[in-house]
Amino acid sequence: MVIYSHSRLSTFEQCPLKFKFRYIDKIKPDIKEGIEAFLGKIVHETLRFIYEESVKGREINLDETIEFYANLWNKEFNNEINIVKKENNPEHYFNQGVRFLINYFTENSPFKDNTIAVEKRIIIELEEGYKLQGYIDRLVHNPETNIYEIHDYKTNGFLKPQEELDKDRQLALYALGIKNIFPNIQDIHLIWHFLAFNKKMISKRTEQELEKLKQDIINLIDKIESTTEFNPNPSKLCKWCEFRSNCHLFNQKIDYKPEQKNYSLGSSEVSVSPEELE
Repeated sequence: MVIYSHSRLSTFEQCPLKFKFRYIDKIKPDIKEGIEAFLGKIVHETLRFIYEESVKGREINLDETIEFYANLWNKEFNNEINIVKKENNPEHYFNQGVRFLINYFTENSPFKDNTIAVEKRIIIELEEGYKLQGYIDRLVHNPETNIYEIHDYKTNGFLKPQEELDKDRQLALYALGIKNIFPNIQDIHLIWHFLAFNKKMISKRTEQELEKLKQDIINLIDKIESTTEFNPNPSKLCKWCEFRSNCHLFNQKIDYKPEQKNYSLGSSEVSVSPEELE
């Protein structure tokens, strides 16, 4: 049985051919780890360290936090990490992480919010034969209200609007998993920390919304499992795809103008609306 994940599902929706390259053919990616992903990983590990120590009853200070971050960065960083924005050097991204952590530390210290788990792996059983797995950055439980909080850290430079978060699938899937583990929950809050903006945003789901999500995911898995032709889905994301050298569309001359509705691929055309490239 294949255990799906939010990332696996999203890859298929973005481009079935990319899904095939990554999960079926298991092709080695063209593109090395990007600096943004590396920064996110090191910041996540530092926040994990803070809360793991807090759960043990040890209070962490800011100097120790930045020292942990710097040591981990220096240990893990290598020249193979890809920096697309050539005007920025590694020090630029390192300093971004320092700023993220200082702001977060100032807002949330001394980290006594009833955190019960960090980087918690959960298995989400939708129904027999349909499983997903995920990792929750941080899980909080308030024993007085019996409310659980699913926290997620974002290090990118894009602040999502509230209406988009209210439709976010990833944390809602995690909510389904938490409800399976703790059946007598009063409520679940989905919380995003947009570290580049020092902003926390919250969303909730009704039982009806979670049930619809559950059925939508089952339908999507059925679609993936029944797919025999994994066709490419050209979009502006193609130029960042890690499997470009394997894609027959990317390796053909592609001309696209916003007012047009088709990609011109030599003697053939692939229909793509301008909205799909937004």
